[in-house]
Parts: sequence; C-alpha cells; structure tokens
Amino acid sequence: MIKVQVNTSNDVENKDTLERWASEYLNEHLGRFEQDLTSIEVQMTDENHAARGGGVDKRCMLEARVSGRGAPVAVTHFAADQNMAFRGAADKLANALDHAFGKLDRKEHRVRETIRRDPEVLEDIVPPQA
Repeated sequence: MIKVQVNTSNDVENKDTLERWASEYLNEHLGRFEQDLTSIEVQMTDENHAARGGGVDKRCMLEARVSGRGAPVAVTHFAADQNMAFRGAADKLANALDHAFGKLDRKEHRVRETIRRDPEVLEDIVPPQA
C-alpha cells in the first residue's frame, strides 16, 4: 500500500474524509506502481480563497516519491471543484509515472547483455567472409 499524505489550505473542508478517500483512490488508480513508490503527497488548495464558487480555482498538486530516485515526480491540475482537480491530477500522475518508468526501462534495456553483441553467436549466424 502506498503511503498518502494530504495537505489542504484552510478553505478546504473535510480533510479527514478527503485523506481516506484520496488514499483509497490513489492506491487503486496507481497500484501498479506500488513497488516503485514510497509515498504520495497531495496538496489541495482553493486559489481564490472564496467560499462561493469562482471558476477554475481548485488546485491539486500530487508529488510521488520514487524509490531510489532523488527528484519526485510532481503534477498539478486545476478544476472547478476538488473532485475534478484531484482526479485530473491523478490521471496526470499516472501518465507521468508511465513515462518516467518507460524511460528507465528503455535505458536499462540498452545496458543489459544481448546475444546480438556476442561474437561467438554472431560467427554461428553469419560465417566470416573469406
């Protein structure tokens, strides 16, 4: 299970409920990265700090700490309500993690041994020209 920490501005209500829901949602949505992530930090803010609605003013920033990697992977999403801001950020984070781990896989693929570079195997496949 991925550890999830939720931080909110004073204008965001029901922090305990939000924290439980966010943890369940992120563990389900990003479960495939469970072994690669140490934690996810959620920051929910109301950018215009108004009790009444005010357009696309809810901001959700997600920061995933990756095992064995210095810099975290972070994304931000703005929406008209907390739910859409959170879900949008979760989708962005999934894409960012897919991209980050895809790059790592490609880099590791280039480093690992392959029979295509083994001279003995190459001689069996393509005999030397006389």
